[in-house]
Amino acid sequence: MSKRMLVGCGVAIAAVALAGLPASGSAQAGTRLVTDLNALVHDPSLQGASVGLVVRKADTGEVLYTNEGTARRQPGSGIKLLTSAAALEILGPDYRFTTSVLKQGDDLYIKGTGDPTVLAANLDDLAAKVAASGTTTVPGKLIADDTWFDSTPLGVGWAWDDEPYYYSAETSALTIASNTDYDAGTAVVSVMPGAPGKAAVVWSDPANTYLTFENATITRGPGLPNTISVERKHGTNVIRVSGFISTGAATTRALTTVKEPTGYVAALFREALKRKGVEVVGPTATRVATPANATLIAEHKSMPLSQMLTPMMKLSNNMHSEALVKAAGRAVAGQGTWDAGLAAMTQRLSGLGVQGPTYLGDGSGLSRFNQVAPDQMTSLLRTVRSKPWFNTWYNSLPIAGVSDRMVGGTLRSRMTGTAAANNLRGKTGTLTGVSGLSGYVTSADGQPLVFSMLSNNFIGSAKAIEDQVGVRLAKYRADEPAEAPNARASVVSTPDLPTNVECSWVKAC
Repeated sequence: MSKRMLVGCGVAIAAVALAGLPASGSAQAGTRLVTDLNALVHDPSLQGASVGLVVRKADTGEVLYTNEGTARRQPGSGIKLLTSAAALEILGPDYRFTTSVLKQGDDLYIKGTGDPTVLAANLDDLAAKVAASGTTTVPGKLIADDTWFDSTPLGVGWAWDDEPYYYSAETSALTIASNTDYDAGTAVVSVMPGAPGKAAVVWSDPANTYLTFENATITRGPGLPNTISVERKHGTNVIRVSGFISTGAATTRALTTVKEPTGYVAALFREALKRKGVEVVGPTATRVATPANATLIAEHKSMPLSQMLTPMMKLSNNMHSEALVKAAGRAVAGQGTWDAGLAAMTQRLSGLGVQGPTYLGDGSGLSRFNQVAPDQMTSLLRTVRSKPWFNTWYNSLPIAGVSDRMVGGTLRSRMTGTAAANNLRGKTGTLTGVSGLSGYVTSADGQPLVFSMLSNNFIGSAKAIEDQVGVRLAKYRADEPAEAPNARASVVSTPDLPTNVECSWVKAC
């Protein structure tokens, strides 16, 4: 166990008072709902797993069903329910990140505060403003100031072999997104066919020399399968591109993470300055704080947090979550660290209805150290309904069965054509052996419900069962008869989606 985990765990448990929680075991034994949900949580596909499910009336808090509701589990990306709500409490829905360009002496500084939504176009705009200020030559250095956050790039409990993949990018106060999903700390790699028998043509967008390529591709005859693979070699910015691509095939595009995003931003900004007619004579430096007396030349402000929640929650964007954790640490303790940020968020959880000990290992759910109980999730879901920012937060949640990915998000392909479609709103969570779905659904008789299902230690997938739970709740009526000819909810057709990561992380939903 790391020193950071020990410190964080102490803060997390001390900061949240123990409180009475509903006992585990089914509520209202003998009701039809209980019978159906019991059958689902004990489905043979979940044999050997730890499954917690709690269903409550949102208005009164009455427990309609509970199974192992007080037992804490890993929630995967479900932890974003807690961290996003805490971020809204600490930072506010109008919070914006700022990226600034300043000048002091012969040096030019680009200073970041963690904005995970900066695009190449924003760097071009900053460069244009430098040129418009009358600057044509920078005699000194280009200094990339990322000291607003600490220099720890990856969270505790993250898997090392996830590092090349865009959902596990490095967190930096100065970073850049490669697309309008705002996947921070990444670059786009494009591969198009070359001459028959020769290597494919490989390049990055935007073009740069910060990344280098190991091209092990072959262009082969038309109509054959494309087997192109793009992966950053561990600990480097060498991108290995391998496999076959056929002549006449469309260009393949893939995302890769970038090691040390600060240096990447500096390299791209230097090129942007050059395009605008501004020459930087000196070298690039990083991790140097901008002097207090530096002159502001230009700045870019991010979208407000209220808008950033859409890609963060709909697409389960991990890097947005981690930037908000460190921003919260800066706001509360003056330290842009995971320890400070997670402690600040944990301290807000009791005011958000989360009673009893819990543990936040990171902001996104990548960490295997996160621990929360379904009871705590449903209490949060009820409590935040009274917050002034609730509607913004609620609207950021994925909606079952709605095909628009910026509306349906990670639930866009689930529960389609059922009573839960365009009804159930919730946050998904997925790691190998970990699955969760927590959120809101309106019953057939108009009763708003909150629910949380967290499953750990299964082999296979729990998503089909989660979907059946969601549909059963959408069909629930308070006056339905206790007797049920079938103790199972209606079978829901679940698409063939990835089971060990969020579907959005592999752009499958």
